[in-house]
Amino acid sequence: MEQLRLGGSGLAVSRIVLGCMGYGDPARGTHPWSLGIDDARPLVKQALDAGVTTFDTANSYSIGSSEEIVGKLLGELADRSDVVIATKVYGRMAEGPNGAGLSRGAIMTQVDASLRRLGTDYIDLYQIHRYDPKTPITETMEALHDLVRAGKVRYLGASSMWTWQFAQMQHAADLNGWTRFVAMQDQYNLIMREEEREMHPYCLDEGVGVLPWSPLARGRLTRDWGATTERSETDAFGGTLYKQTEETDRKVVDAVAAVAAERGVPRARVALAWMLHKPAVTAPIVGVTKPHHLTDAVASVDLELSDDEIRLLEEHYVPHAAEAF
Repeated sequence: MEQLRLGGSGLAVSRIVLGCMGYGDPARGTHPWSLGIDDARPLVKQALDAGVTTFDTANSYSIGSSEEIVGKLLGELADRSDVVIATKVYGRMAEGPNGAGLSRGAIMTQVDASLRRLGTDYIDLYQIHRYDPKTPITETMEALHDLVRAGKVRYLGASSMWTWQFAQMQHAADLNGWTRFVAMQDQYNLIMREEEREMHPYCLDEGVGVLPWSPLARGRLTRDWGATTERSETDAFGGTLYKQTEETDRKVVDAVAAVAAERGVPRARVALAWMLHKPAVTAPIVGVTKPHHLTDAVASVDLELSDDEIRLLEEHYVPHAAEAF
């Protein structure tokens, strides 16, 4: 598995990032389809054996139990120095002012809780899960910088927000000599390409690596339009996405199916290979709850699409309103 520098930083990440939202206690939080530790173990081992070094989770996934499982499994199966652990802060974890958001109090409280659950004394990439309009940007950025200075966190990242908000946060860091973000984790796939307008050009210009979430559009790009899975039927958040231009999006899904059939490969490989051709993208975050999910993700790295195939995949796209900020 190829390892790339994340943006202009010195942090090396694998070309495929294992998304760990699917690992957690199904009785905790809003992911009843998540896998417990015994079911997650062979998948994490498969990822490590395939050369995946980067694992992405969040404090809010299954109310902390995803971090617990990721920490335990990586402790069992890998040397800490050989893997990159990425987690996030923002979502509601407890009652009270420090139980959510990006205030100094919340960040300081939540980073220590994440470190305990992960069983490590540092987080490689600490990401703000969303923009917090209730907290001054300078308060958030100084608190994050202090975590880096304290050695609890090594690099900083952000997730879905308006580009102008991200630029403001980077500017605040520059003005005050604080640590900048080196990564943007945004929603990006063949049926949601709005980040190509502003965010991705900004990231390329600023040396920020892009780690897209939902690269397969919550599985919609991997199956016939309208087909469902156990996860899709119980995924409350996913059910709010990709409802804007269903008829046009269906044509994009059909194009993925056509290219995949011509190539004789699964649709997931085509959709991920398309993304890996994009210069702003460092590595997609791929959720893996079945062995073939990872097999397809790893194989996509070596799938070279022609210009004609890329045009076919892109020609039906129409503008969408931004969502999930």
